[in-house]
Amino acid sequence: MINGHNPKHWKLPDPVPEAAIAALGEHGIHPLLAQILYRRGYTSPDSAMEFLAIYAHDDNPFLLHGMTEAVYRLRMAIRNQEPIAVYGDFDCDGVCSTVLLTQALEKLGANVRPYIPDRVDEGYGLNSPALQKLAEQGIRVVVTVDCGIRSALEVEDANGYGLDMIITDHHSVGAVVPPALAVINPKQAGCDYPEKMLAGVGLAYKLAQGLYMEAQRRGIKKAEGWRPDDWLDLVAIGTVADIAPLVGENRMLVTEGLKRLNATDRPGLKALYGVAGARMGKINATTIGFFLGPRINAAGRLRSALISYNLLAADDIVKASEIARELNDINQERQFKTDQMQRWAEESMPEDPSGLPFLFAADSRFEQGVVGLVASRLTETHYRPSAVVQMGEEESHGSCRSIPEFHVTHALDECSDLLERYGGHAAAAGFTVLNRNIHALKERLTEVAAEKLAGLTLSPSLEIDAELPFDQITLEAAEALGALEPTGEANRPPLFASRGAIVKSKSTVGADGKHLKLLLTDGAVTAEAIAFRLGPLIGELPERIDVAYHLEVNEWNSQRRLQLMVRDLQSAGEG
Repeated sequence: MINGHNPKHWKLPDPVPEAAIAALGEHGIHPLLAQILYRRGYTSPDSAMEFLAIYAHDDNPFLLHGMTEAVYRLRMAIRNQEPIAVYGDFDCDGVCSTVLLTQALEKLGANVRPYIPDRVDEGYGLNSPALQKLAEQGIRVVVTVDCGIRSALEVEDANGYGLDMIITDHHSVGAVVPPALAVINPKQAGCDYPEKMLAGVGLAYKLAQGLYMEAQRRGIKKAEGWRPDDWLDLVAIGTVADIAPLVGENRMLVTEGLKRLNATDRPGLKALYGVAGARMGKINATTIGFFLGPRINAAGRLRSALISYNLLAADDIVKASEIARELNDINQERQFKTDQMQRWAEESMPEDPSGLPFLFAADSRFEQGVVGLVASRLTETHYRPSAVVQMGEEESHGSCRSIPEFHVTHALDECSDLLERYGGHAAAAGFTVLNRNIHALKERLTEVAAEKLAGLTLSPSLEIDAELPFDQITLEAAEALGALEPTGEANRPPLFASRGAIVKSKSTVGADGKHLKLLLTDGAVTAEAIAFRLGPLIGELPERIDVAYHLEVNEWNSQRRLQLMVRDLQSAGEG
């Protein structure tokens, strides 16, 4: 073992039948790509070609339960000029959803305004005081995007205020569906829509599609000169940033959205590319996940999500550039505070938290907008579900992150009597809890986790797609793998392993020598490699290592070179 490094468990693949590789090869599929497709379940040429062609099944928005009622009510509101509010969430998915639906309604002539609650003052999701205020201001219809499915009591209140509520939300459905005029969520019982895993922005897009189709059917002139596809750039950003699975319809939407992102005329995006160091024509899912999404998210975490809304909705490059610089500054602050709060959280736990089934940290020093990021860090570091709670005077707000073995929102279901509000997915959730219930919540979550995880060996693992000798690490292979793009959740970038690589040279790069740069060889073929956050291992590396990595093609001055993006390394022969 390399001192100071705990390697992950590598799950090595079973061999792929040569006949299967040959059958896929008859359709022009590279042998390495054929292996990966076969191992991911695309075992026949038809299924493999359907995946690579990004074929979507029936995407008629009116298959979504509640769509007909929602479109009819919004059409009446537009015709009668009744004020409409689009009520969004403060994360990247919610902001993109709010911009999309607000602008689509404006195109149809609606009297519409956006509303995004303040994370600290109002918290996640619908809140009754905000709904009452909207009603007093004359709003008659409220459409939620990326929130509301767990807000049955708030919707009841809204009905009492005279508001017609339309819920569009992709989060898990609770025991009670809100008593809204229409609820659009493919996860609800009785919904026949084939794609169940759309992001919030995907559902906002489907509603825009429905409105557009109805307007076209009726020959409304305001439906001319634009299409819902004009907002697929925002759909791509929100879908990737919310870690929605990039298969099925999501993969199609993101693929089309990336085309628009790489040829955008949206001033806000051009300005955002500038501060993020992103290049037009080179935007991919990784760019969204690591450069664009975090900056859009940062405003809602530490300031107001309306800053990001104003960036994406800006029609002037000068104004957009000012906002983009502000977002970049906020994102740098977010990075500093995440590091600081992670240290505080770690200090509150045992020296070795691996014996705990659930990690729980609560502190008044935590900031509400950053607790989710800290929970992610804890879960990634210790491979345990976690909750990080910002303690207020009487009420506190927390975020959970989890591992594949533990559905954290189902766990919160078992704690519902202790919570004021909650909601989320299998891997991430948020909640509001009264301070008097914090200790009981910690105990209950620990008990639930201990029961659900009993008997399991919990350790981070890597799914290796193929073991490669160095002579198979070629530009041709890397380019063939590009057919898997866009990669992300449920369609991860392929991961390879090579054994017994000789460390020909090594150096550290980045601030404080944080990253490790390597030149690896098998004696005949040499490959460059970069291992992020493994710089401190430079003095401990043996002469030969086993390495797990992604293949990446770097372009510089019209030169294309391969680089191994290292995910893990071990002393040769350890794994």
